[in-house]
Amino acid sequence: MITDTQLKLEKVENNIPKVHRDISWLSFNYRVLQEAKDPNVPLIERIKFIAIYSSNLSEFFKVRIASHRNVLNASKKAKKEVDYEPKELIKEIQSIINQHQLELSSIFEKDIVQELRSHKVRLLRRLDLNEAQREFVESYFRNHMLPYVQPVLLVKHKIRPFLNNDELYLTVWMTDKEAKANEHTVAIVKIPSDHLSRFLALPSNDGWHDFIMLDDIVRHNVSFMFPGYFIEDTFSIKLTRDAELYIDDEFSGDLIEKIKKSLVKRDVGSASRFVYDREMPESLLTFLMEVFELERYDIFPEGRYLNNFDLFKFPNLNKPKTENEPLPPIPYTPLEKTLHFFKAIDERDHLIHMPYHSYESVMRFLEVAARDPHVTHIKVTQYRVAKESRIMNALIDAVKAGKQVTVFIEVKARFEEEANLKWGERLEKIGVNVKYSLPGIKVHSKLALVRRKEETKIKMYAYLSTGNFHEGTAKLYSDFGLFTADDRIVKEVARLFSYLETVQAPDFEHLLVGQFNLRSKLVAFIDREIENAKQGKAAGIILKMNSLQDDQMIAKLYEASQAGVTIKLIIRGICSLIPQLKNWSENIEAISIVDRFLEHARVFIFHNNGDEQIYLSSADWMTRNLSYRIEAAFPIYDETLKKEIKEYIDIQLNDNTKARIINKEQSNPYKQNSTDILIRSQVETYYYVKRKMEAMSNELTN
Repeated sequence: MITDTQLKLEKVENNIPKVHRDISWLSFNYRVLQEAKDPNVPLIERIKFIAIYSSNLSEFFKVRIASHRNVLNASKKAKKEVDYEPKELIKEIQSIINQHQLELSSIFEKDIVQELRSHKVRLLRRLDLNEAQREFVESYFRNHMLPYVQPVLLVKHKIRPFLNNDELYLTVWMTDKEAKANEHTVAIVKIPSDHLSRFLALPSNDGWHDFIMLDDIVRHNVSFMFPGYFIEDTFSIKLTRDAELYIDDEFSGDLIEKIKKSLVKRDVGSASRFVYDREMPESLLTFLMEVFELERYDIFPEGRYLNNFDLFKFPNLNKPKTENEPLPPIPYTPLEKTLHFFKAIDERDHLIHMPYHSYESVMRFLEVAARDPHVTHIKVTQYRVAKESRIMNALIDAVKAGKQVTVFIEVKARFEEEANLKWGERLEKIGVNVKYSLPGIKVHSKLALVRRKEETKIKMYAYLSTGNFHEGTAKLYSDFGLFTADDRIVKEVARLFSYLETVQAPDFEHLLVGQFNLRSKLVAFIDREIENAKQGKAAGIILKMNSLQDDQMIAKLYEASQAGVTIKLIIRGICSLIPQLKNWSENIEAISIVDRFLEHARVFIFHNNGDEQIYLSSADWMTRNLSYRIEAAFPIYDETLKKEIKEYIDIQLNDNTKARIINKEQSNPYKQNSTDILIRSQVETYYYVKRKMEAMSNELTN
């Protein structure tokens, strides 16, 4: 929870109140933990939300905390360039995370484990094992685990083993059987969850399903590894390392080679946190801090089990009502069933809303283009891509069919660098014209363009999306995708691709493109609403995005609120703006929705005196998106589609089940139910799409 003191610390130079982005992000991650806490969420889904929370937190430390530590160690001159005190921020972050971890441990031990037992599933510890299970565990350890555990005695100032990034270790607290003095010896043993499943099924004949965690198998066999010692206790530890690549890509040199060399170093970066079992004695913790040269702000207590993101692989129970009811993607029949794919797009624009709609239309767009003898060129941007990808295979098939294919691959997409490099090399070998990252910026727009010869003219077709070309995430992320042949849009998509290939600056009138007109146009749209409000006209803005952090845009929204513009925000993650703040943002309301799908779409709606303007975008309102990326926001001109998007947004604004209110306190209260009808927006959206597709199918049939 943010304090008044910290709120004061977080005022920027132009004196606008804001929440530091990382404090706001922790509030978002707590919303994920709330899903694990909610007894109405099915058991396996609650377990998955613990995994999501933990995975999110691990990345946060690898990137954000690592960045703050670098600021902390920087020169006084460098520190003056940031608008916060790094040591105070790290302490505040540490306090918040400690509270969250206490709650996580309670949720898992008191709720999850007990609910598992109600389904006749036991998660056993070493002292719970019967004789047959003990023999099984000991045999499993000798036959499968022994080569990986790597026991090492720690000697201060002499033996300090390297701790692998985010891997689990067991600290062994013991005394020498032969020593006269009762002095403790410390050892560490690796828990090989990088090689073996974290969860092992145990033999059981009493109708129960018993499992034990790898950690407890190692605990059970510690005395076997240290036969000359009395084992007093064991405690889990792990070290998370800085995962930034720190590439000066704006300077000369081969960027691809720089990234390849930096990837090798990622897992050996400096420490960004040391996590330990909170039950560990202070004397042992102090010893470990000295051995691994850690400071107090480096250490974070958690529960008995670390790396809870391994819960993604928790065994399937095959029990009724322990998982979400399936919501299978709904075919978008106008494009999936047509025999004339490009003609259907030429006749009108088409909008799909994943994961409610099937992703088949997107894959078919490129597969049909690859086979079509009239298609001459295909161009695609790639930020994140699936390991097994029909989209990439379609591009390979297109090259084999003699078409000119250009793929722009962003190799600086964090944690996707290696995968993107591999795809780039594979595509180049086939004959695809591969373009890589531009110096100093990331290309984050999600675009595909097809050039087709049609009788006496050349026709272009485009797909523009708020999400990546990734078949896997399309089943989990909520995104919009637009298929269009509208000349106003496709010509500017072509210009954007030309820029990526030649770096010659084009003009944009319809698209809002980062580095060109995205920020200035958004400011102009807000200014127009401000002017309309001052003239007594209706004025309103609705914004849906992942994150809102940019100071200029926050200040502009505050200005709009003060002028009387009604502003409604749907922000999944970071929201540095503070809604409902006296004299600042009384006309701004903000909610966040966390549910079974990841809200990922960006939608910008401006009232425009009744002639609404609606844009879909790849861009959040963060400084990095607005100033250091090639983003694309694209207009919706079709009135039917504009109405459809408004209906989607209205469903979300009326959510009274999974919507949380974003407030100054960062306390995440659920939106109160003002009616007798419970509205869970993601489920409502699914059935809205289903009804719409059924009606459309009936029209096509008739």
